Amino acid sequence: MLSSSMIYLIVIVFLALAFDFINGFHDCANAIATTVSTRAMTLRQAVMMSAVLNFLGAFMSVAVAKTIGNGLVDPAHITSEVIVSALLGAIIWNLFTWLMAIPSSSSHALIGGLIGASVAFTGSFVVVDWVNFFWKVALWIFLSPAIGFVVGYLLMNLLNFILRKTRPAAVTAIFSKLQIVSAMAMSLNHGGNDAQKAMGIITMALVSSGMITQFEVPSWVKVCCALAMALGTGVGGKKIIKTMGTNMAKLAPVNGFAAQTGAAAIIFTATMFHAPVSTTQIISTSIMGVAASKRITAVKWSLAKDIVLAWVITIPLCGILSALIMMLFKLI
Repeated sequence: MLSSSMIYLIVIVFLALAFDFINGFHDCANAIATTVSTRAMTLRQAVMMSAVLNFLGAFMSVAVAKTIGNGLVDPAHITSEVIVSALLGAIIWNLFTWLMAIPSSSSHALIGGLIGASVAFTGSFVVVDWVNFFWKVALWIFLSPAIGFVVGYLLMNLLNFILRKTRPAAVTAIFSKLQIVSAMAMSLNHGGNDAQKAMGIITMALVSSGMITQFEVPSWVKVCCALAMALGTGVGGKKIIKTMGTNMAKLAPVNGFAAQTGAAAIIFTATMFHAPVSTTQIISTSIMGVAASKRITAVKWSLAKDIVLAWVITIPLCGILSALIMMLFKLI
């Protein structure tokens, strides 16, 4: 008969893979929204391409996994119930925002859930490594959207200058092809940053339960998380694609290329700094920056305001939600 610790571990692996799957269809819009909205690719083509590259991207690095699983909360000071509470809080928030077509951050949902559940379990804020939280999470919450907007704005202005004497029809023809390349880069980097979050959680559970002694992501964890992310991406996130690709601003292929290229470069840089960033934040603000390069009113700021509000409240709300779930575990 399975021990209680083994049952908890199985539940955590299942929930972490479910989170990765939901992350895949929730955040697949990050990589392909502009490509679909400009008709550079059909929805089916874009989703399948993104699924394959999300899978490959998951093997790029494990640096972000270490930040999530070992850099924010010490696995030795928490239990399996804490991890289950964190995952449940993040999953509930992701499903809610998906149903509401709000492109919120899966990364921030998981981080908020982990912090809230850990604090509720220990009854102390000391369990969280606030220095790491500041440098690798909080700082990037403010930096990455600003950088995304600026990079999108500058890159679009640069392209406008380079292409100023090129016929519009020729620009559209060229960038309809190049936008596919930028979508591939975006998908690869999305997998490289986002799939690692579930890897970190599962490895944290393995350390916490004593199954492994050092924080090293096992190969089977990498494969399972990569598959879950790819399968989730294959399902697609049609609602959020519409929000990001058409509702936020009207885009042409050259605009989509600028937004995706800038965002992919920023996400890659963040991954190299071991920072679990929000791909949603970065591509959204990159789209805003690209649209604002034409004129400031080209961005639908009322929608942008709602998206920014979702970013601000994700970590604290998921923290509270996971803390409440953890308190229920204590009562039971």
